[in-house]
Amino acid sequence: MLDEAEAYFRGLVNEGKVEKCRRGELFGYAHALSVLVDGFCQNGLFVKAGELIEEISKLELVPMESAYGIWLKNLVHAGEIDAASKFMKSKKSLEGYVPDIFWCNFLLFRLLKDNRLEDVCDLLIEMKENQISANTVTMNAALCFFCKVGMVEVAHKLYKSKLEFGFSPNSMAYNYLVNSLCGVGSSSEAYSLLKNSIKQGYFPGTRAFSILADALCRQGKLDMVMELVLLALSKNFRLNDSTYERLISALCRAMRFDDGYVIYEEFNRRNRVATIATYRQLIHGFSKSNRGHIASRLLIEMQDKGHQPTRKIFRAVIRCLCDMENPEMHFFKLLEMQLYRHKFNSKVYNFFIDEAGRSKKPELAREVFEMMQRNGIEPSIGSHVFMLKAFLRNERISDALNFLKAKHDSKMDKKLYRAMVVGLCQVKRTDLALDCLKAMQSKELVPSMECYEAVVKLLCSTKNYDMVVKIINDLKKCQRKLTSFIGNVLLLHSLKSNELYETWVRSRDVQNDTSSDLSNLGLLIGAFSGQLEASLEYLEELIEQCFPPDTYTRNMLLRMLCMRDLDRAQEYFNRLCDKGFEPNRWTFDIMAYGHFKHGRQVQGRLWVDEMSRKGFVPTLSTLQLLTR
Repeated sequence: MLDEAEAYFRGLVNEGKVEKCRRGELFGYAHALSVLVDGFCQNGLFVKAGELIEEISKLELVPMESAYGIWLKNLVHAGEIDAASKFMKSKKSLEGYVPDIFWCNFLLFRLLKDNRLEDVCDLLIEMKENQISANTVTMNAALCFFCKVGMVEVAHKLYKSKLEFGFSPNSMAYNYLVNSLCGVGSSSEAYSLLKNSIKQGYFPGTRAFSILADALCRQGKLDMVMELVLLALSKNFRLNDSTYERLISALCRAMRFDDGYVIYEEFNRRNRVATIATYRQLIHGFSKSNRGHIASRLLIEMQDKGHQPTRKIFRAVIRCLCDMENPEMHFFKLLEMQLYRHKFNSKVYNFFIDEAGRSKKPELAREVFEMMQRNGIEPSIGSHVFMLKAFLRNERISDALNFLKAKHDSKMDKKLYRAMVVGLCQVKRTDLALDCLKAMQSKELVPSMECYEAVVKLLCSTKNYDMVVKIINDLKKCQRKLTSFIGNVLLLHSLKSNELYETWVRSRDVQNDTSSDLSNLGLLIGAFSGQLEASLEYLEELIEQCFPPDTYTRNMLLRMLCMRDLDRAQEYFNRLCDKGFEPNRWTFDIMAYGHFKHGRQVQGRLWVDEMSRKGFVPTLSTLQLLTR
């Protein structure tokens, strides 16, 4: 009912013109005017409120200070900062009006919020000229102002003189000062400031704390962060989850896993859930430091918190447990926890059998395998394969052979024999691997291409090229195509020497075999051995006819060209890139090494620079040529 309120107020003013008002009545009119002005502003009638103030002030009947203050407050609230400043200046010049400290502070903080720093400076100077005594709010505003304009040293000096000025910094002032000190690299000063404030029972804010903790972590001042965090927790201040996680991460990187665990426990005690990244860092840290019991406990807690550990995390923990003295207790405790959690799934048994074998503990793997049977779970083909691999990885060959002989299931035989061949190749038992391959063929079990790849790789490494040629012949007779892996192995050994080609030619002469597939493969081996001449286009065609080329194949061809003709190598590299080929570390290294070997040091360095830009590191052999 604004119209009625205005009419009533005007009636009061008109009575005041006729009658000589007492002092109390004048102040009553002043309060009534303030209420009316505030009512207009709250309803968006700023023009009407402004006109009423101007009209009443000209009567010189009502004290105007209160109405002016209300008018300023509403202008600032509405964002009309320029209008508020203009009003203050006009009233000062016309009436000598000096606003109350409250309204000055109110305007100060609004100007700060809008980053109108010049106006803040002008207002502070004006307050000083008008001898408006600064209070705690004003000093906080001034401190924020100094931080915003980059006068951090002045702000810090003002903070240190707070007792002299008699003010206490508020949260905004603390936050600005901490942020500004960190921004200019004065994190130690920010640390002292924050530490003192916490001791006094005042916490500036989680954002300021987070910024300081991040700055101290980056600078490696982890003891300071630890002290601040523990001090804040002792005062029951709530910290951001990111602060805990950042500190734990920094402590783990600094190999301070025990300190990281202390912070983690504090975090845990407050019923907060750490991220999977935090658990991963702690678990890998304790695993690397051979503290498997703690790593295992963290893994279980991680699962209790709803995280699913990766195979990599499980592997790190199990391997650490296996490396401990008397590992059985912790190993089987973790196994039982996982079996209970996963309702005695056979996959859990298989995983522990596999990891025990990889950790050089075949006896633990055997115990898990037998436990599986005792608990009424029939071991799967996978279980038998993992058990066999556990023996082979640890060169328990007789145990592996006995384990193989004890099985009489045709479906199982096929997979076990395949695992046997590959495992024997990995421990370089060529004779036994070939015997198993023959046994498979005699039992009409088809060896997998993985078997052939492992055998060919091992035979080539021992330069048993006669047997390599025989294996290739067997593959062709069975009408099985060469894989990229086998083809690449043949090309690699052809580049190293011409022995493979000579063996190939000798074998072809004896067998008088002119089949096109084997003939093309012989031409390819001869070209890579340097015994035959062939164009680049013809070599690419031969490769595609013999086996599917991959990145390794293209790098091998590039390496051959670099050994013989750098210009053709450069041409081939450009052509590959035009076709969308993504060069990898080895591609760049081959080009750099080739240029260095041909005495082109400048071009070689350019290739090394290009490698670095792509984020790759040269091999040791290339670095040796670079530093000559």
